[in-house]
Amino acid sequence: MDIKTLYDANIINITIAKNAFDALYSAFGRHIESWQHEVADRLANSHWTGTASDHAQARIRFLGTELQSAHSELDFVSKALAKAAEQFALAQSHLVYALDDAKNAKLDVAPDGGITWDKEPTSANYAGAGAETTAIAISNRIAAALNEADHADQEISARLNHFASNASNGLGLDAAMVAKDQAAENAREQIPAAGTDPNSVKKWWDGLTDTERQKFIHDAPDRIGNLDGVPAATRDQANRLNLTKAQTDLQKQLSDLEKSEPPKVVGTQYGTAQNPDHVIWEAERDALNGKLHGLKTLQDRLDMPVTEKDPRPFLLGLDAAAPNGRAILALNDPDTADNVATFVPGTESKLAGVGGTMDKAKEMYRSALLASPGSKVSTIAYVNYTAPQSAMPSVVQPMPDASDEKYAKDAEKNLYNFQTGLRATHQGTPSHNTIIGHSYGSTVVGYAMRDKGLPVDSVIFAGSPGVGVEKAGDLNVDLANGTKMDPSKVYAVKSSGDSIDTWTTDPLDPDNYNPASDDDHLRFGRNPMNPAFGAQHLPSQNTDHDHYWIEKTPSWKAFGQVIAGKPVT
Repeated sequence: MDIKTLYDANIINITIAKNAFDALYSAFGRHIESWQHEVADRLANSHWTGTASDHAQARIRFLGTELQSAHSELDFVSKALAKAAEQFALAQSHLVYALDDAKNAKLDVAPDGGITWDKEPTSANYAGAGAETTAIAISNRIAAALNEADHADQEISARLNHFASNASNGLGLDAAMVAKDQAAENAREQIPAAGTDPNSVKKWWDGLTDTERQKFIHDAPDRIGNLDGVPAATRDQANRLNLTKAQTDLQKQLSDLEKSEPPKVVGTQYGTAQNPDHVIWEAERDALNGKLHGLKTLQDRLDMPVTEKDPRPFLLGLDAAAPNGRAILALNDPDTADNVATFVPGTESKLAGVGGTMDKAKEMYRSALLASPGSKVSTIAYVNYTAPQSAMPSVVQPMPDASDEKYAKDAEKNLYNFQTGLRATHQGTPSHNTIIGHSYGSTVVGYAMRDKGLPVDSVIFAGSPGVGVEKAGDLNVDLANGTKMDPSKVYAVKSSGDSIDTWTTDPLDPDNYNPASDDDHLRFGRNPMNPAFGAQHLPSQNTDHDHYWIEKTPSWKAFGQVIAGKPVT
């Protein structure tokens, strides 16, 4: 598709063709009704019986089915033409607006799309100091409009060829083929359910026109924004709409809650006491305030100017209504990156604290760029599971949340779908993908690899309480095909100042804490730092459990080298 072809296209001709098929569809429908009344019904009421009658009646019924099938196929053609007219008109309008803006900016657009301008400040046609920036933006808009038209052209051609083939070879009279065509039409108009195979979602998305895509984004941003298999740029567009709505909804919930504050104390026979209803109310208020704080953190990051150190963010997931809230934020587009890393945080992670997870993702982004200058890196803060919220035992809760594997098992499917979606939507040469699990997040990663298989090239377990397997080679990349993780690409790190293993020993054998023994087991399996586990150990500074991501430290550098696919030094 070139500029002149799209600019000069007479879209009305497609609409005229569509109207002609509408007229044919209506006339054919009237013909079927007449045939049914004058032929089929009269024959059925003729009292004609016998073998010949049975054969004739069966053939008449079959012919009726064929007529109805042909009627449906005419309707499919009409709808295909209507969508084509809509899509071509939209692409044409995008091109016209871009060309008008170029003219107003004193830019000259050549037939091949090249843009030139007068650079002489004293000239009456001087385009200004910002002409180059404007030209790049308009050039991108023109290219997008032409691509949009190309996609519509390919789509309508394929669909019309299909219906024309059905008409010429008789398949258009087959009820089974019509049912298949109807199912395809329905699929185009329905968003796949959450949890659908990301590769199927990608195929569905690719089959939509740009008009259909924009309709889904604006009508159902919450579903599109969280659907694995939809491209990252589209998820970001939808989730920015989700973010605005979530902020409004949560603020209203908070305002309504504050109007119904119960008394702080209640009278008892012994005097006054804390009101249990107020305790519940405070917890609800604090949870809403925490989620609002997390949403503001995301909004502030999305609003930051894009620089080399602060790349463009992509909001790949958002669910403020989920327990503790959920969000997925990528730095740079993972669909076009050379190296992609997903960071899964541990205990106490939630929407309210998404800023800390984003900070760690940012540090790994910077470290990976240092390890591989010139490459394109995308690091992802994955706050997308219900994480345990208590790590240490107490009088009230002797067995803290973090001692329960249910949080990891519940997180497996979403993490698998997300990683599979990254592969499905990536453009060009497959990226080098790494997944990093910290603390309980390493358990989540390990369980998902054990039970689902994650399509990654390397994995890092930082400060881990165990990952559900006895050795690195037990981790799965592709469970269906029996592909195991290469142990040389499994990395573990734990500082001497990290006390994770002293309070996550196996409760069935609490005295068994001997890192020199092969039987060194933590709460969720053999210690990944134990030599018998078989992971490659990353260097670390002497730090506590939460500070492996300090700039220029050994662990910070090592994370970047693994993400970039470089040898660890």
